Amino acid sequence: MKKTVGWLSALAMVLVLMLAGCSDSGKEGSTAEKGGDGKKAVKEGKDLTIAVADNFTTLDPHDTNDTLSNSAEKTMMEGLLGFDEKMNVVPLLAEEYEASDDATEFTFKLREGVKFHDGTPFNAEAVKVNFDRLADPDSGLKRHSLFALIQSTEVLSDYEVKFTLSEPFGAMINTFAHPAALIHSPKALEEYGKDVGKHPVGTGPFKFVEWKPSEGLKIEKNPDYWKKGYPKVDAITFKPVSENGSRIAMLQTGEADFIYPVPTEQVEGVNGKNGVEVDSEPSIVVRYMAMNTMKEPYNDVKVRQALNYAINKDAFLKVVMNGQGEKLDSVIAPDVQFYSQQELYEFDLEKAKELLKEAGVKEGLKAKLWGGNSSSTVKAMEFLQQQLAAVGITVEVVPMESGTLSDKIWSVQNPEDAELELYYGGWSPSTGDADWGIRPLVGGKEAFPPNSYNVSYYDNEEVNKLISAGLQTADENARADAYEKAQKLIWDDAPWVFLSADNTLAGKKNYLKGVYLLPDGSLSVSEAEIE
Repeated sequence: MKKTVGWLSALAMVLVLMLAGCSDSGKEGSTAEKGGDGKKAVKEGKDLTIAVADNFTTLDPHDTNDTLSNSAEKTMMEGLLGFDEKMNVVPLLAEEYEASDDATEFTFKLREGVKFHDGTPFNAEAVKVNFDRLADPDSGLKRHSLFALIQSTEVLSDYEVKFTLSEPFGAMINTFAHPAALIHSPKALEEYGKDVGKHPVGTGPFKFVEWKPSEGLKIEKNPDYWKKGYPKVDAITFKPVSENGSRIAMLQTGEADFIYPVPTEQVEGVNGKNGVEVDSEPSIVVRYMAMNTMKEPYNDVKVRQALNYAINKDAFLKVVMNGQGEKLDSVIAPDVQFYSQQELYEFDLEKAKELLKEAGVKEGLKAKLWGGNSSSTVKAMEFLQQQLAAVGITVEVVPMESGTLSDKIWSVQNPEDAELELYYGGWSPSTGDADWGIRPLVGGKEAFPPNSYNVSYYDNEEVNKLISAGLQTADENARADAYEKAQKLIWDDAPWVFLSADNTLAGKKNYLKGVYLLPDGSLSVSEAEIE
C-alpha cells in the first residue's frame, strides 16, 4: 500500500475530519472577531516575542512528555511526518510511505537535499540513528514507549528507510507524526550526548541561539531551510510568564506579539482592543470525571449513567469553560481520527434519580473527588460538587498539588489498593489517532496505573478486542469500524461523566499571521509572518 503522505487518510476520512472541525465546534464565532476599536497594531522589525505559561523542561523531543516543550522543539527540528492545523498527517522529511497490510513494516522515501543546522546531511542513516535511540529499551528516554515496537530500522538507500515492528500497530503512521519523533543531527547526538536537550540541532525553519530556563528561549531564522520562502521572520524569543494577568498585559502593550493560553474569563475583555485578536478553535482536549468502576457503587453501570444525566453540560460550559468548548459526545473529540459521535446524556435529574434508585443507592452517598489545585480545576470540581448534590450525593472536593496527585494515582501497583473514587481530568491524544485517545484511558487491565492512565479501572473484554483489532491492520476502513464499535460500547458503559471538548485559546497582535495552536494544544510558528 503506497501513499503520498499528503493523502495519508482516505478521502472520506479527511472529509469527515474537516466537517467535524467545521460543524458544532467550528461554527460561526470559533475564531473570535476583531470587534472593539478595530485598530491595526504596528510592528517594527521581524523579531517576535511569544509569552508562554511555563518553563520548557528540555529541548530533546525524545525525552519530552509535555506539549509546551514539544512546541519549542518543533521550531528547530522536524520529523518524517507532522500534523497540519486540523491534525491531519502531512509530509515533512519524508515524501512517501508504504505500509504492509498487517501494519508491521513501514518504508519511507525521504526528502533529498536537506541539511541539519550544523551542515551535515539529512539522510536514511540519520533516521536510523534517531530511531535506534528511541527504540533502545535501555535509553531511559521518556518517549521510548511510543517506539518500543520498532524491532529494526534498516537503511535501504541514502534516501529510503524501512521500519519493522515486533507486532502489528495500525496507529504507527500517526505515531511517526508525533513530536517525539523529531530528528536530531547525529553529529549533535554524538557531540553532546545526554546534554543534547540543551543543544538542539535539527533541520527546521529556525536555529537554536540560547536557552535560559527561567528567562526564555531564543531562536533565529535558518537561511538554508528546505522550504523555499520560509521562514518569514528573523527571530523568535519565547518567554515563560506563569501569571495570567502578566501575559495579557504583555500582549496589550506590545511587549509580546503572541501569548497562550488566554484565560477563558479574559477573552471578552481583551479581544478587539489594543490591536489584539483572540483565536478560539476546537481542540482534541477532552474533559471528564472518571469513576473507579471497581468500587461500589460505581461498579454499577446504572450509577455511572445516572451521574452523566445529573450533570448539566450546558451549565458546565458556561460556568466553568466560559463558553470555550462544546459538549463531549464521545470518549474522543471530533477532530481525532476515527471519531464517532454518540447520543448525548442530556441533563435529566429525574432520570438520574430513577437510575440511582434502581441501583439501590440511597440519598446521602458520600464521595471524594480528586483533581489538581489550579483555580480552573478547583472551579470545575466545585461545580460538579454542586450538581451532584441535587441527586443526593455529597461530594468532598480534594484538590492536590501535581506531585501528590501523581503519587496517589499513578503509583498504585494493585488496583484493589486504589483509593481513588472520582477524578476530574483532561486528555489530549497527541498522535491525533483514536488509539491514543482510547487505549491509555479505558484500554483494560494493561492500561491500569502505573502502566498507563486508566484511572476508571475500566475493563470491558469486547472493547479490549476492538482496540486490538484497530491496531492489527493498516486498513483505515477496518480501523474505523473497530473504533466506531468501541466508542459506542464505552459510551454506554459510561466509565466517565463526559463533560467537554475544549477550545484552544491564543492571543495575538492583529499584524501577526501564520502562528496558531493545533488541536492538541501545541504551537506552530513555521509560517509566521508580519503584515
